[in-house]
Amino acid sequence: MAAPHAIHEEFPNDAARIHELKVSDAHFARLLDEYDQVNDKVFGAESRHTPMSAEAETALRKQRAALKDEIARMLTGARA
Repeated sequence: MAAPHAIHEEFPNDAARIHELKVSDAHFARLLDEYDQVNDKVFGAESRHTPMSAEAETALRKQRAALKDEIARMLTGARA
C-alpha cells in the first residue's frame, strides 16, 4: 500500500502531465523521487513504524510541503 499523500493523490488531474515531465525533465524526476522518500518517512513517523521526535517529524512535513510546492509550480508551468 502506498503512503498517504502520494503525488498522484495530491494532483489527481495531472497524471499525464506528471508522467510527461518525469520522462522529459530530470530535475522533475528527482523532485518526485525525493518527495516519495520524504513522504514515506512521514508515513513511517505517523504510523509509529519509525520512531522520531516531534521536531523531526515536523521538519519532514515542511520538507514534503516545499517539494510539493515546487512540483506544483512545475506542473503549472507545463500547462502554460
